[in-house]
Amino acid sequence: MMRGRDESFVGAARSALLPPLTPTGFLAIDGASLEYRWLAPQAADAPAIVMLHEGLGCVGLWGDFPDRLQQATGAGVFLYSRAGYGQSSPVTLPRPLDYMHREATEVLPKILDTIGFRRGLLLGHSDGASIAAIYAGAHQDHRLQGVAMIAPHFVVEDISVKSIAAIRTTYETTELKAKLARWHKHVDNAFYGWNGAWLDPKFREWDISDYLAYIRVPVLVVQGMDDQYGTMRQVEIAREECYCPVDLKVISGAGHSPHREAPGATLDAIVRFAEAALRDDRGPAGRVA
Repeated sequence: MMRGRDESFVGAARSALLPPLTPTGFLAIDGASLEYRWLAPQAADAPAIVMLHEGLGCVGLWGDFPDRLQQATGAGVFLYSRAGYGQSSPVTLPRPLDYMHREATEVLPKILDTIGFRRGLLLGHSDGASIAAIYAGAHQDHRLQGVAMIAPHFVVEDISVKSIAAIRTTYETTELKAKLARWHKHVDNAFYGWNGAWLDPKFREWDISDYLAYIRVPVLVVQGMDDQYGTMRQVEIAREECYCPVDLKVISGAGHSPHREAPGATLDAIVRFAEAALRDDRGPAGRVA
């Protein structure tokens, strides 16, 4: 499952040839135009945190959380909208049921090389957390120093399917579609690409827990106690399957999006994790170097 390619060498060599990223723009990856946002680090040699959004997310829907994360850590923060989301190119529907695997093994490696990723973290929410887990388990990437996952899914639970079926009705009968259209240029493409895959009966077999045993960097799981899309079973799977250190932050009163519902507690947990995972051996502990 692990790839033998040394991405740290490839990324470092490529980054020396690339122009610096503009604060916003589009990347051309596999024929798609992918919207991105780049918050530059406070020091030229600082690490980067790459953020991967949820199944209905995009660059804009992260709100000011990336800015607060950049200010608290000093790291560079890179976020992008996957194909079908935000202002990025649409995708052909229905999405393949292995769409998260494809993102992690085909698209994300090209993203990291294109932006000149040299060292840092992956930070994912929901689908994005699952993509981060697959990437970390499938790649021997020595640039990667940690994986932070907000409300990850490793298996499909009944509560997930029930809530995803309910939100389809909401999307088709309320103002939810209009609200999402503020953020997604191709709103039906974004919604049905995600919703249709999760509600396909064959998707009940989706299981990425095997990837967890191959992750070789520290892991943080942030879980809302009242998550309507997943239970503590996801946390238990991480603890059972990971051989790497696993930190856990359970936030009471938060649902599926702790970074929006309890941003202070979520940010504190991620900053503490980042300070430990990204500590530079040449510098003192406590601040991301």
